[in-house]
Amino acid sequence: MGSAGGEVRHWNADVNGISLHVAEQGPVDGPAVILLHGFPELWLSWRHQMAALAGRGFRAIAPADAAAYTVLHLVGDVVALLNHLRLPKVLVVGHDLGAQVAWHMCLFRPDMVRAVVAIGVPFFPRGPKPMTEALAGRDGFYIMQFQEPGRAERTFARYDVATVLKKFYSIEIDDLTAPPGVEIIDFLEARPSPLPWMTEEELGQYAEKFQKSGFTGPINYYRMFDTSWRLTAPWQDAKITVPAKFIYGNKDIGLKSFGTEQFVKSGALKSFVPNLEVVIIEGHHCLQQEQAERVNSEILSYFDKFTGENT
Repeated sequence: MGSAGGEVRHWNADVNGISLHVAEQGPVDGPAVILLHGFPELWLSWRHQMAALAGRGFRAIAPADAAAYTVLHLVGDVVALLNHLRLPKVLVVGHDLGAQVAWHMCLFRPDMVRAVVAIGVPFFPRGPKPMTEALAGRDGFYIMQFQEPGRAERTFARYDVATVLKKFYSIEIDDLTAPPGVEIIDFLEARPSPLPWMTEEELGQYAEKFQKSGFTGPINYYRMFDTSWRLTAPWQDAKITVPAKFIYGNKDIGLKSFGTEQFVKSGALKSFVPNLEVVIIEGHHCLQQEQAERVNSEILSYFDKFTGENT
């Protein structure tokens, strides 16, 4: 993994009152790229991108800890990390929940972002009501099941950690809603064979980490959706001015929910992110792993436009 850009380096940064584990690859004086992972993932989900970026002279930096708390906490942690590294302006890549953090980084601190690539999750403008109110009556929907403290953790514990992860990584259905009285983790099915884009050894690495950390950290992000909604009131109807590229898979479950695909294709997303390119490629949700070469090509070709600037 990553011989072209050297080995992956691991270190801890004491920032913002927490110890943030960081994985890094590539020359320390190269243009910096921050990679923000989603749920339920780790820095390892960026292994292909880190090697490709490092091989092209970029400094790929992936905070490795599971996400927790509100979107303001998460963006605050990224800002603190960049200040710790004395990086005033960076390129940002985010996937899934990490894409939401990346979008909000652009919203809160556009001065620190040269350009952003978001994968799988578009920028959602702040709605008229908090998430749980908007989803009232949909108890089977995974976000609603994640709200009750301890509920998801108890149901996840029915399975070994690798199976829990595989269930999420295998999703090919159109709606993450379990039938009445059924828990989402029981409803999801794990592929019987190894995933085509992840070795059993790599799955074991993910499982080992989540075995130690548990799932509460990342699930707490979902539990903070309503709080994040209240805290982001100052940015109501604000536009993202940072240059942006949005990549999504044509079979991504996330695009089938809440009219998201229509929101993207109709141009409504572009009204909130004026400086936007949209790319649709073959694949499901975990695109940066499933279609690594294509995603690497899209990221590198986009960032090439910005690397002439001062870093």
